Amino acid sequence: MTVRTTTTALVAALAATAAATLALTGAGPAAAAGLQCSVDYTTNDWGSGFTANVKLTNAGTTPIDNWSLGYAYTGNQTLSGSGWNGTWSQSGKNVTVAAPAWAATLAAGGSVSAGANFSYSGTNAAPTSFTVNGVACNGASNPSPSPSASASPSPSPSASPSPSASASPSPSGSTGTGKAPALHVSGNKLVDANGAQVVLRGVNRSGMEFMCVQGYGFSDGPVDAASIAAIKGWKANAVRVPVNEDCWNGYANVKPEYAGENYRTAVKNFVYALRDAGLTPIIDLHWTQGLYTGNSSGCSDVNSTCQKPMPGAGAATFWSSVATTFKNDPSVVFDLLNEPYADRAVSGIDQAWNCWRDGGSACPGISYPVSGMQTLVNSVRTAGANNVILLGGLAYSNDLGQWLAHKPTDPAGNLAASWHVYNFNTCSSQSCWNSTVAPLAAQVPVVVGEIGENDCAHSFIDQVMSWADAAKVSYLGWTWNTWDCGQGPSLISDFDGTPTAFGLGLKNHLAAVN
Repeated sequence: MTVRTTTTALVAALAATAAATLALTGAGPAAAAGLQCSVDYTTNDWGSGFTANVKLTNAGTTPIDNWSLGYAYTGNQTLSGSGWNGTWSQSGKNVTVAAPAWAATLAAGGSVSAGANFSYSGTNAAPTSFTVNGVACNGASNPSPSPSASASPSPSPSASPSPSASASPSPSGSTGTGKAPALHVSGNKLVDANGAQVVLRGVNRSGMEFMCVQGYGFSDGPVDAASIAAIKGWKANAVRVPVNEDCWNGYANVKPEYAGENYRTAVKNFVYALRDAGLTPIIDLHWTQGLYTGNSSGCSDVNSTCQKPMPGAGAATFWSSVATTFKNDPSVVFDLLNEPYADRAVSGIDQAWNCWRDGGSACPGISYPVSGMQTLVNSVRTAGANNVILLGGLAYSNDLGQWLAHKPTDPAGNLAASWHVYNFNTCSSQSCWNSTVAPLAAQVPVVVGEIGENDCAHSFIDQVMSWADAAKVSYLGWTWNTWDCGQGPSLISDFDGTPTAFGLGLKNHLAAVN
């Protein structure tokens, strides 16, 4: 699925953790107003900027309506963008976080977390006092803002191209010995090193495909150990990580701090953290280069800022590099292109499938040089990687009708089909699944890389998951982000794992089957 730039939140890019915990109890004016609260303030600082995370807890016995948290910095810290899980604003040194519409009332004993990005120079002292609805919460404070790289197992947004070994695990040490299983294809199944079938059930974690190219950072919201633990708390065993060609390859259109080695390090760290937590990481090339303005064009930009009908020439370079990085780790799965739609760009379905496999001159109607799936498979295997490869079909990965007839040649024998299904797709009925997907799933593994619906409910994905369970087909929900599920499939309202009405269906189902 493609993210609209107008719905994105800013990055919670993680590096060395600087924590300042302020225990604030009702005293003076706060006590007189009957308000008791505590605020935990933490930062993830990378030298020229940081992510501020605040957790407000109502320690009193009555709800706090339309809460508004205020504090001030002593330096030149400046808010970058809109933040998340609250309405962030800044006037001079004063920062305000107003309640979001979905959490306007903070129940007694309840808490809410919010975060935002800031830039700064010089020192980055933590605030020493907070207000709630204009009332001071006075109490003892014990800030300890010294960063500790070893305390953060998550991606580092440091501008340094040579991060420390503790912050960035070495690819050469990745031999599939982490908790996530080493995978390969056996017949129509994904199996582990012992030959036991592995059915992947999990979530997508959107952000790394768009935040970097839009100049905001690496990820939309936190990708730290706590956020990974929240995903595991849903009993997921896999996470699909959409990424960006321009940012990985280090093209000039991306800010240097979010491109090349810096971006690759952030992706690697997140992938390794997922793997070590027992979650199978799936690297998905979501946005790629190529100027396309034809039917169903997502943008008129040559750069990797939207979904293109097919991968361009730079995708081969991308996958050669990714394969080299992860070739010693068979727990990492490669998804070659998010949602191909050559069928919208060329004439005739047979020609579209030829374009899908062969690229190049087989793609009349696409003006940029197209890398077909065979070319990308070759790029991965030539790099020495035998990792499992997923190939999405046409019609935004919803059509698998000629997948088997156009299956690329793979010397490793490790190809699987990727399928996406939403309630608004053409193939969204069980009769279509039985006639098109089931016959393919009887011959090769099928992974439903994205499931979702656009009504903030879960009746449709309930049907998909039940059907997939019976067919022993893998599936992952779109998406583990705190967006408005009324505008698109969003699984959570808070990165602690609080589900939306849509996400509740996936959460409950995973708890039952995993």
